[in-house]
Amino acid sequence: MALKGIRSGVVAGLLAALALTWPFSGFAETREELFRAAAVDNEASVVTMVLKGLNVGAKDEAGQTALLIAAQEGSLNVARFLLKQPSVKVEARNDKGESPLMMAAIKGHLELARELIKYKAEVNKPGWTPLHYACANTEPESRDMVALLLEHHAYIDAESPNRTTPLMMAARYGHANAVRLLLEEGADPGLRNEQGLTAVDFARSAGRSDQADLIASFVRGKSGSGRW
Repeated sequence: MALKGIRSGVVAGLLAALALTWPFSGFAETREELFRAAAVDNEASVVTMVLKGLNVGAKDEAGQTALLIAAQEGSLNVARFLLKQPSVKVEARNDKGESPLMMAAIKGHLELARELIKYKAEVNKPGWTPLHYACANTEPESRDMVALLLEHHAYIDAESPNRTTPLMMAARYGHANAVRLLLEEGADPGLRNEQGLTAVDFARSAGRSDQADLIASFVRGKSGSGRW
C-alpha cells in the first residue's frame, strides 16, 4: 500500500508540475516517442505527453495505437493510464483487425486483459476473437487466459472467417492445458473448418501427436467406445 501511495504521489506531482501545455516539434516524431514509452511501460513519459496536448489515442499508418502496443508488451501501468483518457478507445484496432484484448490474449498478459475487460473490451466479435488468440499462446499459463475469457462469456466455438475454432488453434499452436480446458468446458471437437479439417487434423498436421491423442481420448471417453 505504501509503494502504491508513493507511486500515485509521484504521478500527481508530475501532473501538477507540468500544468502548462507545450507545443510539439513534430507529431510523427512525438508519436514514435509515445509508442516507445508505451512499449517499456514508461507511464511518466506518457503523462507528460498528455499534458503537452498529444492525442494519445491517435493511430499511425498501420492503425497502431499506444494502447495496442501497451497490450502487446504487457505495459500495465501505461495501459491503465491510457484507458482513462477520453481520446483512447478500448476497441481501436490495427489494420489487421486486432484489438488490444486480442494482443494481450496472445501474449498472455492476464492482468492487462482483466483491465481491458473492465473497460468493456469486446470478448466476442465477428471473425477472429480474443479466444482464438489466447489459444495460440504456447505457454502453460495460456489456460488462465482462456479461463478468463470464458468467464466473461467468450463463445467457445467461435468461428474465424474460414471457420477455424479456438480448439483448432489450441490443437495446432497452443498448450495442452488450454486444449484440455476447452474440451472440459464444452468445445466441440467434431467441428470442421472450410477445408474440412477438425481439431485433431490441425494437431496432426503440425506434428503434435500429443494434442491429437488428447482430443481423441476425450472423444472416446465421451462416446464410451469407437475409434477417433
